Amino acid sequence: MPQAVAGPEIERLIQLLARMPGLGPRSARRAALQLIKKRETLLAPLADAMRVASERIVVCSACGNVDTAEPCTICRDESRDPSTLVVVEDVSDLWALERSGAVTARYHVLGGVLSALDGVRPEHLNLDSLVARAGDPAMREIILALNATVDGQTTAHYVTESLKVHGLKITRLAHGVPVGGELDYLDEGTLTAAIRSRTPF
Repeated sequence: MPQAVAGPEIERLIQLLARMPGLGPRSARRAALQLIKKRETLLAPLADAMRVASERIVVCSACGNVDTAEPCTICRDESRDPSTLVVVEDVSDLWALERSGAVTARYHVLGGVLSALDGVRPEHLNLDSLVARAGDPAMREIILALNATVDGQTTAHYVTESLKVHGLKITRLAHGVPVGGELDYLDEGTLTAAIRSRTPF
């Protein structure tokens, strides 16, 4: 087992950074060292921003997005099309679609996908509120913008069956999204093309 090369506070910082997606132990050490070197201009403001975010961030009760307002900024935006709802797996997917600028609709975050392997069942997802929102008389279309993975497609089928009672148009992203791909890693052009050429599900 490697020995600690710094005090416990710095080691804790490294360990916490290493929990972040895409950061292994080496990357975490480099990031920690950079933060320490730029303590006044980077570490202190980052610590303050994280404290404020921790105190103020809430999950939107309407769509599941994260924001510092309730309901979130997107749900309060009156220029959004109230007749279309884009269903995504996670907040990162919502943000990816927003970066593309291709969506003027409202969103619904499921908070995951069905997965027998991981023990994720329908009751673990934000599905009941989706069915309730789909019952809004103004609703015309549900766009399933779920990741093109096996679990994502299984979830899409389940959602489709759950929403049949409302008789809505249900579409999914076009096949421009690669199989096994995740929305958060796609470029804006691909996401825009996928939204524009969506097909019935």
